[in-house]
Amino acid sequence: MTKLDQYINPAQAFYLSLMAKNSTIVAGRGVGKGMMAASTLRRNFEGMPGSNTALVAPNAKRMWTNIIPSWDTHLRRWGFVDGIHYAWGKKPPKAWGWAEPIQRPMNWENTLSFWNGSYATIISQDRKGTSNSQSFDYILIDEAKFIDFEQLKDETYPANRGNGNVFGKLYYHHGIAKFSDMPTTNKGSWFLRDRKKCDPEKLAVLEGLVLELYDAKKKISDMIAAGQRPTAQQMFYLRKLSRTVNMLRADTYLYKEFSSIENLEILGEDFIAQCYRDMPPATFRTTIMCKRVEHSEDSFYNAKTDRNLYSSANTSHFESVGYNMEKLRHVDCLTDGDVDVASAIWVAMDANANINWGVVGQPGEDMILRVLKSFYTKYDRRLPELVDDICDYYKPMKRKEVVFCFDATFKGNNYGVDKSDFYRVVKRRFEKNGWSVKLLYIGRPWSHPKKQGLINGMFKGQGIYRIMINEENNPDLLNSIDSAMTVNGTNQKDKSGEKKPETEESPLEGRTDGSDAFDTLCIAVETGGSAVCSGGYGGGFV
Repeated sequence: MTKLDQYINPAQAFYLSLMAKNSTIVAGRGVGKGMMAASTLRRNFEGMPGSNTALVAPNAKRMWTNIIPSWDTHLRRWGFVDGIHYAWGKKPPKAWGWAEPIQRPMNWENTLSFWNGSYATIISQDRKGTSNSQSFDYILIDEAKFIDFEQLKDETYPANRGNGNVFGKLYYHHGIAKFSDMPTTNKGSWFLRDRKKCDPEKLAVLEGLVLELYDAKKKISDMIAAGQRPTAQQMFYLRKLSRTVNMLRADTYLYKEFSSIENLEILGEDFIAQCYRDMPPATFRTTIMCKRVEHSEDSFYNAKTDRNLYSSANTSHFESVGYNMEKLRHVDCLTDGDVDVASAIWVAMDANANINWGVVGQPGEDMILRVLKSFYTKYDRRLPELVDDICDYYKPMKRKEVVFCFDATFKGNNYGVDKSDFYRVVKRRFEKNGWSVKLLYIGRPWSHPKKQGLINGMFKGQGIYRIMINEENNPDLLNSIDSAMTVNGTNQKDKSGEKKPETEESPLEGRTDGSDAFDTLCIAVETGGSAVCSGGYGGGFV
């Protein structure tokens, strides 16, 4: 392999130097969590030949389209070659001459295998029982905020066992590493409790000893480079110090939170400023600054809980493309497991001069309204471009039929799009993309108390339809929903931010526009556009 010089930012250097047996890293976007996780995997497959590391992900879509492509990039960057040093999702042919693993996998399709017999088993939580009858030497968890902790605890943790006679002397054997950005839900916050496991004083001692070990190694290396021979005492001290550090690594829990500022040298100030402008405030605080979410009892959607969230992946799609890395990087509705291809999609929007939102859902025969995905466009990308984005994502659908739900705000307004009403602009654009359109008009906008009562009832399962939101496909919409507050404890949604000009402190996506589009979808599905709107202004299919 060729030697590679690679920049390591402070957060990565901190993790890689300590490399504790058990660790939890919570870091903002761009910090380089993928490199940390891939380095942990590399330590395992190189240090434990023939071992089995569990790679745990919430679902197959996130694993094969987000996590694995990142790890594959790092493996290639380090000089490893697909088909020579490693292979995704297939049994290595005997002709390759690779070493045998200690325990052969039951299904090679769910593995990342290496030339020295080591392999990693992909544990996707949307497939029940994938940890059954397994024996893992290490557990590596990425995107921990989407992981179901109860399922992890019941299915995967008990399988972290075995091979003590082979790897028992290695301090990291049977360890667990978790990586994530800051969670925004109570269910996704399970790993934040790991902070209590971390002893700051013990961690400080480990940091000091690691630095001393580095200095000792460098001194000996410099001596050898200068043609000098280290003394027996120096070598004895180095071995003793290494053992002490590893003993402490095994006994010290590493918990650390990093903001994206840790990688400022690579990301640049412009990136942080751009995120500050473009992200909803709640998203910026969690995704970039790695700040914990403060939940409020004054939420407009106070009946929404983690039970209204789900994830769904189309695992057959990943198998059909042969786990090809380039094909897996393209994400559209084929990667989703919750789309009913035989039914129309329902779309509701919110229009503004500077930002436009689209929320896509499908009401099912099981009386569940699934909020499949949400989109938004800003500034010079307006309603036509928003429709294009939706059509591109759902292009693989055989039945191209959309029910477009809208209220009176989409009549008589155009914000300079053209001289047509909003709903006509949307209808024509869908038709231009080859979709047939049914218009569902719900009349005048509902009063806030009536809207809140209906939607919170749907969240509770007390309406005709129960609301379920695809958590993975709607991160910004969920932030818009969770950020929507009431005015002084009333039933009025606080929309005051929408009337203010955009500033770095108040980016457009952080306002209630996204939740307004969500409201329209919920009302349209629950009422079918019938004349139940406040003030007696009804609607229906046009």
